Amino acid sequence: MGYARACSVALVGVEGVVVEVQADLEPGVAAFTLVGLPDKSLIESRDRVRAAVVNSGAEWPQKKLTVGLSPASVPKSGSGFDLAVACAVLGAAERLDPAAIADVVMIGELGLDGRVRPVRGVLPAVLAAAEAGYQQVVVPEQTAGEAALVPGVSVLGVRSLRQLIAILCDEPVPDEPVDDRGRPDAMLAGLMVPGTGLGAGLASPQGEGHIPDLADVAGQPRPRKALEVAAAGGHHLLFSGPPGAGKTMLAERLSAVLPPLTRQESLEVTAVHSVAGILPPGEPLVSRAPYCAPHHSATMQSLVGGGNGMPRPGAVSLAHRGVLFLDEAPEFSGKALDALRQPLESGHVVVARAAGVVRLPARFLMVLAANPCPCGRHSLTGAGCECPPSVVRRYQARLSGPLLDRVDLRVEVEPVDRADLLEQGGRGESTAVVAARVREARTRAAERLAGTPWTTNSEVPGHELRTRLLAAPGALAAAERDLERGILTARGLDRVLRVAWTVADLRGAPRPEDRDIAVALELRTGIQRGAPMEMGAL
Repeated sequence: MGYARACSVALVGVEGVVVEVQADLEPGVAAFTLVGLPDKSLIESRDRVRAAVVNSGAEWPQKKLTVGLSPASVPKSGSGFDLAVACAVLGAAERLDPAAIADVVMIGELGLDGRVRPVRGVLPAVLAAAEAGYQQVVVPEQTAGEAALVPGVSVLGVRSLRQLIAILCDEPVPDEPVDDRGRPDAMLAGLMVPGTGLGAGLASPQGEGHIPDLADVAGQPRPRKALEVAAAGGHHLLFSGPPGAGKTMLAERLSAVLPPLTRQESLEVTAVHSVAGILPPGEPLVSRAPYCAPHHSATMQSLVGGGNGMPRPGAVSLAHRGVLFLDEAPEFSGKALDALRQPLESGHVVVARAAGVVRLPARFLMVLAANPCPCGRHSLTGAGCECPPSVVRRYQARLSGPLLDRVDLRVEVEPVDRADLLEQGGRGESTAVVAARVREARTRAAERLAGTPWTTNSEVPGHELRTRLLAAPGALAAAERDLERGILTARGLDRVLRVAWTVADLRGAPRPEDRDIAVALELRTGIQRGAPMEMGAL
C-alpha cells in the first residue's frame, strides 16, 4: 500500500483555503475514486490526470486508487487541482519522493499531453498559501509572474508535467517546444472568460491604448470641478442633464484622474480580476484604477455578484478601488440599484447562495448619469418636452431616496454653448494638471489621517468629523440651518463635512472654512449659494 500527499488551494470568492490532496493505493481492481466535494470539472480530472501521466512517460498504477481532498467539507471547483492530484498519485506509486511534495502547493490544469495550462485566481491562491505558512509553490509558466508578486514564497513555473517530474527527481529537465507560428497562445485561453467585455476590465473606455483627456471636454466648469472633488476625496457623484451635454465623457475621464494604486491596492484589484478572468495576459499586476460600466439591463446578480454554484465577483467588485459608472441610471431596475446601498457604506458585499457565503471587496467610486425625463428635454427651455409631470416625477423617483442620500455630489450638466463647443472660450485643463492637484490633496488627507484605518476623506466616520476633525468656528452655520429645515439628513451632514475637507485639501487649507462648507452644500443639494466654483477657484 502506498500513500502520498500534495497541496493545492480552493478559492471561495477571492479568498483561498489550502486543500491537502491525498492519494492512497491499495491492492485490488484498478479504479480511480475522487472524494471531497468535487464539482463536475474536478471530477473530470480523473481522465485528464491519467492521460497526462501516461503521455509524460510515467507508468499509471494498476491498483485501487483513492484521492481525497481535505478538508472534505469545503466545496472544490475548477481544474486547478490537476497538478497536485497527478503528483500525489505519482508519489503514492513511488515515482516521486512523497517527502519532496508533501509541503509544496501546486496549482495548474493538465492537458492530455501533459502540458500544464494556466488557471484563473493564481494570485489569491498563492496569497492563501503564504498566509497558511507554505513557502514553495508550483504554477504554470504563464502565471509565474503573477504568483511572484507574493513576498516570501518560492515560485516554480513549469511548462509540462514531465518537466516537474524531472525537477523533483533531480533529473535532466527536458525542453518543451514553444509554438511561435504567430498565432495567439492557446494556453492563455483559460485565463480569460469569454463575454467579460471591455467595460468590465482594465481597457480604456475609449479603446485599447487611448487614455481619455479632460481637455477634450468642452466647457462644463462646474461638472469638471465636481469630478476633481470626487477624485480627490473618493466621493460618489451624480450627473443629471439632457442628452449630449457630456455626462458620459466626464465619467469616462475620472479613472485617469485618480492616483495610481498603491502596492496593497494593486494586489487587491489583481486578485479580484484574476478570479473573474479579466486579467490581461502579460500584465500580472494592475497599477491603475479600473473602470467598470455595466449596461442598464444588468441584473442584480451581475452587479453585486452571483451565478450558478459558488458566487462570482460582480461589477461592484470589478470596480474595486476604481470607478463604477452607471449610465442611464434610472433605466436600471430598482432591485439592482438598491442592492448597491450596502457596498456603498461598508466597502464590501456579502453574497449568500446555497453553495456558500462569499465576502467580496467592493470599495469603489460610483458615478451616476441620468436624464431629467424619458425624452431628456425636460430641463431645456423651449425644447418641446411632452412628458406629463407625473411621468417626469415617476422617472426621477426611480433613483430612490436612500440611494441618493449616499451620493455626495449632485451636479446639473448644462448643454454646451457654441463658444465652448468651437473652443472659442479656450480649452480646459488637461487630465495631467487635474491629476496632479488630486494627488496633492490625497497626500494632505493621508498625512492628516496617518495612524487611522482611513486614507481618504470619504471613509472618515461622522463621529470623527464632529469631535476630532473640526471645521473652523462658525463654518457650519449654513449646514446646521439646512439640517433643521430638513434639507439635509444626519448622514447628509456628515457627507457635507467630508466634501468640505476635500475642498479644503484641494486649495491647501488646514481645515474647512465657511467657503468650503458653501461649496460642499452647493454640490450636495444643488441649491445655488454663490460659492466660487469656476476652474482654479479652489
